[in-house]
Amino acid sequence: MCATLLIDNGIVLTFGDPGRVVPDGAVLVRDGVVAAVGPREEVRSRLEPTETPEVVDARGAVVTPGLVNAHMHLYSTFACGYAPAPSHNFKEILENLWWPLDRALTLDDVRLSALVPAARCLLAGVTTLVDHHASYGATHGSLDVVADAVRSLGLRACLAYEVSDRWGEQAASEAIAENESFLAGLSARGDPDLAGLFGLHASFTLSDRTLQRCVQAARRVGSPGFHVHCAEDLADVEDARGRGFAGAVDRLHAAGILGPKTVAAHCIHVTGAEAATLAETGTLVVTNPQSNMNNAVGVADVAGLLEAGCVVGIGSDGMTADILDEVRAAVFTRRQETRDPTRMFAEAVRMITVTNPSLASHLFGRTLGVLREGAAGDVVVWDYHPPTPLHEANVGGHVVFGLPASRPRTVVCSGRVVVRDGALPGFDWEAVAREARPLAQALWERM
Repeated sequence: MCATLLIDNGIVLTFGDPGRVVPDGAVLVRDGVVAAVGPREEVRSRLEPTETPEVVDARGAVVTPGLVNAHMHLYSTFACGYAPAPSHNFKEILENLWWPLDRALTLDDVRLSALVPAARCLLAGVTTLVDHHASYGATHGSLDVVADAVRSLGLRACLAYEVSDRWGEQAASEAIAENESFLAGLSARGDPDLAGLFGLHASFTLSDRTLQRCVQAARRVGSPGFHVHCAEDLADVEDARGRGFAGAVDRLHAAGILGPKTVAAHCIHVTGAEAATLAETGTLVVTNPQSNMNNAVGVADVAGLLEAGCVVGIGSDGMTADILDEVRAAVFTRRQETRDPTRMFAEAVRMITVTNPSLASHLFGRTLGVLREGAAGDVVVWDYHPPTPLHEANVGGHVVFGLPASRPRTVVCSGRVVVRDGALPGFDWEAVAREARPLAQALWERM
């Protein structure tokens, strides 16, 4: 990593609130941190007299911060091409595909399952993700394997292992221990680009006893919060109501799971009172539109959640590494559902440019996902030369309808150039695929 990096001659979109557009701009990154951002000459004046930076010429293209994916499943890679038994509802999808897959994973599978989407994330401009892992075939040490894989490529990640009672008490105990072990070991790693949460699958696969064991374990290890699927399907709500609660949110709140550093993914089937609870507790809600479409579980009422005061970010739930594709899906699905073409544009733009950066900053304890002095040095140079004017009043239109049609040329994470000329230096796609295919075939035969 060069100590000083100058990304020059670009149209700089800072993101954040308020976000700026700098038409003839530059970004200076020093020792992994943004040292200056603004007009080119102003930024160049911040160089020390003896400083010789590595210069990345944006050639007049758009420059943004690294993007954030707020809910991901790296372990899902080997599902591509597998043909499970026909599934007619969400629970059958879990029982026929996802749970057999995670129970058959080995640590070698876990490593390659993480490498492939991690590489795709970087090639899509994503430098930070919040991942939710499960590999009940190889629980012990699996989070370290994922961490080593993603960090070898330079990707920043917050990891968690999903605890569930679906494979019995012993498996749940091993999952609890895996969360504890990984979280306890973070300080020894000393890596500011690696963080952790205590993972839970979903309310309907967790007994009261297991939920309380998780709360106790999280307190022991000083976990800042939890990462949990919440009200993704009506099955989650019906189970909670059968236990005497208003819904999944109500049950998780009663168990002490919700809070300002807890990520609650999906939150589709929530009552107005539960939305108020999510807001009051500061819980970080993350919507995942393409996964919701694929599983036919419904469309999250993002506007309603926002009106209730919730923090709402966006993730891909393992469906894609391209978070901008999810932003477009958020717009289109809501408009299709409501038959109203005025819906979800501003909300979707804010999720990717303001909320996801804020959410990631909250989890990592440092400023991420924006270009401002003191923020992490995450910068993306896109192969996007706007064919129409780009300014602060219309930047959202370019984010939703312009950037997704292009690809990153250069990606920088914490001052390290991880993508050059649209490729990952030293990453051999052919070799990775050659190693992965027989492992995937063997996994399918075990499922």
